[in-house]
Amino acid sequence: MNLKKYFIRALHRLQKGPGYTYKELLVWYCDNTNTHGPKRIIKEGPKKKLIWFFLTLLFASLVFWQWGILINTYLSYNVTSSLSIGFKTMKFPAVTVCNANPYKYSEAKPLLKELDRLIDAALERILQPSPGNSSESISPPLDLELWYQIPLVLIDEHDKDNPIILDIFETNQTAAGMQSSTDTPTPAGNESSVDIAASAGNESFVGNHTAGNHTAGNHTAGNHTAGNHTATAPSPANTTSEEKKYKLAVKLCSHPGSDNCTYRNFTSAAQAVTEWYILQSTSILSKVPLQERIRMGYQAEDMILACLYGAEPCNYKNFTQIYHPDHGNCYIFNWGMDEEALNSSNPGAEFGLKLILDIRQQDYIPYLSSAAGARLMLHQQKSFPFLKDQGIYAMPGTETSIGVLVDELERMGYPYSDCTMNGSDVPVKNLYSEYNTSYSIQACLRSCFQKDMTEICGCGHYMFPLPQGVKYCNNEDYPGWAYCYSSLRSSIRHRQICIDSCKETCNDTQYKMTISMADWPSEASEDWIFHILSYERDMSTNVTLDRNGIIKLNIYFQEYNYRTISESAATTIVWLLSSLGGQFGFWMGGSVLCLIEFGEIIIDSLWITVINIISWCKGLKQRRAQARYPDAPPTVSELVEAHTNLGFQHEGPGTLPRDRDKEQELPPEPGTPPPNYDSLRVQPLDGLGPDSDAETE
Repeated sequence: MNLKKYFIRALHRLQKGPGYTYKELLVWYCDNTNTHGPKRIIKEGPKKKLIWFFLTLLFASLVFWQWGILINTYLSYNVTSSLSIGFKTMKFPAVTVCNANPYKYSEAKPLLKELDRLIDAALERILQPSPGNSSESISPPLDLELWYQIPLVLIDEHDKDNPIILDIFETNQTAAGMQSSTDTPTPAGNESSVDIAASAGNESFVGNHTAGNHTAGNHTAGNHTAGNHTATAPSPANTTSEEKKYKLAVKLCSHPGSDNCTYRNFTSAAQAVTEWYILQSTSILSKVPLQERIRMGYQAEDMILACLYGAEPCNYKNFTQIYHPDHGNCYIFNWGMDEEALNSSNPGAEFGLKLILDIRQQDYIPYLSSAAGARLMLHQQKSFPFLKDQGIYAMPGTETSIGVLVDELERMGYPYSDCTMNGSDVPVKNLYSEYNTSYSIQACLRSCFQKDMTEICGCGHYMFPLPQGVKYCNNEDYPGWAYCYSSLRSSIRHRQICIDSCKETCNDTQYKMTISMADWPSEASEDWIFHILSYERDMSTNVTLDRNGIIKLNIYFQEYNYRTISESAATTIVWLLSSLGGQFGFWMGGSVLCLIEFGEIIIDSLWITVINIISWCKGLKQRRAQARYPDAPPTVSELVEAHTNLGFQHEGPGTLPRDRDKEQELPPEPGTPPPNYDSLRVQPLDGLGPDSDAETE
């Protein structure tokens, strides 16, 4: 009930309004406000009024301009980075070690045998073009069907405007299934439409793919002229630099027999051979079951010869095995999946991890892995190791010492940065979640690429995990997968979409490494060390190890000082309010109370405006009613008189005597007759009887 009365009073107060006009309200404000300037406008003379009005308007404009800059600065959500150094006992990082070669050649040779024979014959034709050394005598015949799925070709660029495509195995079939060496050059227009400029654009991308992982030490195809492949080409001894204008390229077509092809050429034939072999071996190995691929890789008991963590001995059983498509079987120490992560008791090499590895370099696949060594990476517990991007190599025959420093990164989340805590707000499904690992931007980018690969190409790439219900790409089931993969990998648009979709993690730990190397073992000690290690591994008194396959690793914390790089907001709400108040006080001499006064006058102005609108609406309604009914409506007394006095006629102010005959007849009498007013008349005294006196008493 009290609430109802309150609203009624508020409604009456709203209808009443402030009770004065706009001019009176403005004068009252200028006379009573605490802001400097408005008082002088109404109290000074005419000239000073003008000056003070101009100054007040100018400084008010400056205040609003400064306020706009401050608010825009606050809404930009800038951050400042601070560096702090702490000292504490830290968790030892997870250490992943792999062999640079993913599979033992002795195990994978039956699968790659035809591929190796093809590349051997191709290099023979490129490097030794004389008829006596041709591959006609090869038995059994080469599997050219495998070759033409993703062939290597030579591009003759003597004429830049009309390049010629030379097919390495372009020969006539013999009865034995081989081809005679005719080596006829094919114009580019007859083979397919060649876009040298477009293929040259892929050269840097391919170079980045193979840089650091492959060398050209075993084959010098890039140092010999491919022109010797033709019948009229000069001998290698007489070849000049002007005639060395051939490039080895990988031919990729959308489907067999299609003219929609692209040629990925390289500056060195070694790069082209490596890239071609990776594409072909990927197609072959993608059809091999996972357990068979794990069996073909290097086993932990064969690869990890010795292990020591601090003063505690360890062995291969303390490592967790995972399969990595690039490096085969990898082994992780202190991953923290099944047990608590180990702490490092003290800094220094004596309290770190010591490993002796055997990479068995003599069993490497010659065309797949041209670099020899161990690939290792330091990372956080329960995170997936992306060795191709963040790993480092350790050379055989050396002792590699790795001193570690820790950097902890703490980023601010939305709206200061677009980072994520655990990847739950990232639109890309993490395909590496099957390993039960934490989110990382590398996992997101690869998952995004695999998703695009499956949607566009219809199959998944062998190097990344598969979505459910999708198969790996291979030449038999998906003939154009290599063309699709190459186009997608070089697509800037798809790459940018994945970059925009993935987010950095808000909290991250980075390990900064200081690496030093020395020959190990020394010449004086190698005899007894190799004897002991050979006996422990093979139970043999003969030396079965050499420095080409042995690697020693020392991984330790350099010091317990760790750096924390944290972000904080450059502008806060406290900074914004103080800056706004400082500008207002400096230019206008105002405070928060002045803003309240200004708000009060705005409210009063709104009240006046509302009352004026209501009054105008009422006046408009009355004017419309008067236009519809020109006479004023009769009063109650006039209606009563009209019924009692038949001679009474109501005359409005606009009614003339001549219009009386035209008036309508009186309205009918109401259902209830009027009261008898004669009973109220005063009667004579003599008419009253004695009973009347008694009643009055």
